[in-house]
Amino acid sequence: MRRAALVAVAVLALAGCGDDRDASGAGGPALTVSAASSLKAAFTAYGHAFGQASTRFSFAGSDELAAQIERGVRPDVFAAANTTLPRQLYERGRVERPVVFARNRLVLAVRRGGDVRALADLERAGVTLAVGSPSVPIGAYTRTVLGRLPAARRRAILANVRSQEPDVSGVVGKLTQGAVDAGFVYRSDVRGADAEVEAIELPEALQPSVAYGAAVVKGSEHASEARAFVDGLLGGAGRRALADAGFEPPPGR
Repeated sequence: MRRAALVAVAVLALAGCGDDRDASGAGGPALTVSAASSLKAAFTAYGHAFGQASTRFSFAGSDELAAQIERGVRPDVFAAANTTLPRQLYERGRVERPVVFARNRLVLAVRRGGDVRALADLERAGVTLAVGSPSVPIGAYTRTVLGRLPAARRRAILANVRSQEPDVSGVVGKLTQGAVDAGFVYRSDVRGADAEVEAIELPEALQPSVAYGAAVVKGSEHASEARAFVDGLLGGAGRRALADAGFEPPPGR
């Protein structure tokens, strides 16, 4: 009974979390895809082009979506902003073998024409910063960047953090609303953000390796369509949608 109750709660969470939408009016079964918030633009476009099923997306933090699958929620596809979460779910028998389908880059997003013009400006007193929480990929990648700085610089930047968000959309939102001066996000997020937001590239020595993993969820009632969806991320409409949204191809592609 307890497990049934937990699964019921998780199903309700899937229905209410993130940004759910029907992206395609194609015939066939309804495919449910749980995907990292940073994939919203690319996957929505892909959903319109995917002809084997209609598509319904749930966009949220990768860790939240993975936790739902652990609790018994069964979307058809899981796509995360890292490779760690899909691999962990695979090792626990929750998903089929994951594939790496895209890469991205971390940037410092700022308001165009604002006072923050370089990474060093984040150390100044009075500058405000939004970051992802430690449990989500964008937060982990951000801490990788900061961990490569000298300790004094890292402490000065962390002292200016005003918000830790549950996904990258939250960081972008704080910036576009004017609540903070800067935030660490993916390069693709700046492309899809307010025109007043621009990206400051990070030094290559600080840049983390940002890779995205996807897998078919075991127990999917539409496994063949789910596999076709994942395959399309590597070559086809999904790959084109990712490129248009600013994602880089995975290694070897």
